[in-house]
Amino acid sequence: MACLLETPIRMSVLSEVTASSRHYVDRLFDPDPQKVLQGVIDMKNAVIGNNKQKANLIVLGAVPRLLYLLQQETSSTELKTECAVVLGSLAMGTENNVKSLLDCHIIPALLQGLLSPDLKFIEACLRCLRTIFTSPVTPEELLYTDATVIPHLMALLSRSRYTQEYICQIFSHCCKGPDHQTILFNHGAVQNIAHLLTSVSYKVRMQALKCFSVLAFENPQVSMTLVNVLVDGELLPQIFVKMLQRDKPIEMQLTSAKCLTYMCRAGAIRTDDNCIVLKTLPCLVRMCSKERLLEERVEGAETLAYLIEPDVELQRIASITDHLIAMLADYFKYPSSVSAITDIKRLDHDLKHAHELRQAAFKLYASLGANDEDIRKKIIETENMMDRIVTGLSESSVKVRLAAVRCLHSLSRSVQQLRTSFQDHAVWKPLMKVLQNAPDEILVVASSMLCNLLLEFSPSKEPILESGAVELLCGLTQSENPALRVNGIWALMNMAFQAEQKIKADILRSLSTEQLFRLLSDSDLNVLMKTLGLLRNLLSTRPHIDKIMSTHGKQIMQAVTLILEGEHNIEVKEQTFLRCGYFIGDGVRREEMRVGPVSVCVLQTLCILANIADGTTAKELIMTNDDILQKIKYYMGHSHVKLQLAAMFCISNLIWNEEEGSQERQDKLRDMGIVDILHKLSQSPDSNLCDKAKTALQQYLA
Repeated sequence: MACLLETPIRMSVLSEVTASSRHYVDRLFDPDPQKVLQGVIDMKNAVIGNNKQKANLIVLGAVPRLLYLLQQETSSTELKTECAVVLGSLAMGTENNVKSLLDCHIIPALLQGLLSPDLKFIEACLRCLRTIFTSPVTPEELLYTDATVIPHLMALLSRSRYTQEYICQIFSHCCKGPDHQTILFNHGAVQNIAHLLTSVSYKVRMQALKCFSVLAFENPQVSMTLVNVLVDGELLPQIFVKMLQRDKPIEMQLTSAKCLTYMCRAGAIRTDDNCIVLKTLPCLVRMCSKERLLEERVEGAETLAYLIEPDVELQRIASITDHLIAMLADYFKYPSSVSAITDIKRLDHDLKHAHELRQAAFKLYASLGANDEDIRKKIIETENMMDRIVTGLSESSVKVRLAAVRCLHSLSRSVQQLRTSFQDHAVWKPLMKVLQNAPDEILVVASSMLCNLLLEFSPSKEPILESGAVELLCGLTQSENPALRVNGIWALMNMAFQAEQKIKADILRSLSTEQLFRLLSDSDLNVLMKTLGLLRNLLSTRPHIDKIMSTHGKQIMQAVTLILEGEHNIEVKEQTFLRCGYFIGDGVRREEMRVGPVSVCVLQTLCILANIADGTTAKELIMTNDDILQKIKYYMGHSHVKLQLAAMFCISNLIWNEEEGSQERQDKLRDMGIVDILHKLSQSPDSNLCDKAKTALQQYLA
């Protein structure tokens, strides 16, 4: 099959093709095998370090001929080996070279070559495969297409230190997710690679280490296995700890720290284990020092951010280790005018990649400030920190913008900072700009942060409302992305909390009752829960309740019926709080009645009914709906106390005797048997429920 190149490249290269390049290709077709061999050897010498010559030979059709010779049974082993070497050299050129090789189906040919009994030929094929698979243009799936390839590669690991190095490198580059991890794990990767960590070859040890880092990443099964693996009588975590000691090469320290980090995050190693607290964490902090190379500082910060992200104690330890918070500020000043870099190529490289430092710093600041108020304060008080974050929101790099938004989101979990620093720097302005046009991954985090800025005590709430946030958020509720729907409705819920009537009316008008019903029928439980929370916040304070129910009462009562008659008996493990207006993050606002595991959708709906029953005129919509009244009666006798209490709130609001029409309502509810239920509940062992029932009975006696 002929190799294909993009036309512009073909034309530019063809114009530079020399007679000598044609000569190399012509010699491949000589009938004398010895001359062909010499021609391949000469071609090998000609292409070393010469990208122009490589491109010329590819255009002139050298690759199909080399592959033909490599696969011919009549070719000598020496010729096949030299062909594999030349192909590997061609692959070391540009990405277009690799694409051309892939178009010629080089991978199946090289994999077939691995069946040869000749070790030198096998090593040459593996070296070429390593070069191709480590190229960003090569699909990893090509390694897994033939189910016999992985077990054969495992068998070749024992042949030589070169097969060990190349195969481990191929595995580490081609293991890109849980499916690949499972395939490698099931074919004995852990057992076959573990002993390589004690190899005399540094390259073999490093590639084995990198293999374990990609195998363990977010994989509890692999990580739990690694913890118990013995190599020469020593557990694998102990070997990793030795490899991250200061006297080891930086690359080895970093990769060992990544292995231990991933095993810890996967639950195989406790966060308070000495190998994490006293070894891994300090090692990663060392990598953040300005003495390290840019790549090392980036990898160190990002790995540390991942390690401490879920654990408060690790965040606190990291924050006071080697002045880390101040150290990260240097990431924004790199390279400085007095940079110690004297290598011009290194300086040019670092200037092009300086944005990766800013991205890494934002990620680590986000993890550091995820839970602790004092740490957040230290971060914000770091030199020009808020200005740097705001600047990061408008950077050209999507990854930097995403990291900046995540950092800001982490800091926005602080009530104090929402009231001070966030207001002083008008953070809401660039955030609203980000929300206008950004990829979904940024929108998800930015809209989460907007939820916090819309809490009732946030000074940013009013200007955000004035900037058209209602329409924007209602638009998010129509997204195909469930996370955006959740955040859109969550932000509206926070916006409606203790809001003026006009804001509530704007929300209902922009959202529309049709969309409200769609959200209440959403397959995502979080969307449903937040929509119910929005309804509760809209239906608060008596004048607002009556006004909204006078215009949307029919639709809202239909929505209530929809939930109460649906299959919404999902329980939550965490405690739910009977009042809306929450942080997205760690700082849940605990107000009013605390609720344990419960059918949360029904509970929320009963609370909505209790609010409606508190209206002056709105309560008639309940009293004239016998189906709803029967549902309330049913939940008064439910086995779950919290649902009984919520139903009791409804009844209490309906029969309160100081309000007009209370006598008629009491009579109707008595005829339904509500009074009999109240008498039973007044004997309840639950003191709260007992008290509520007695208070309700007093309304009948007054």
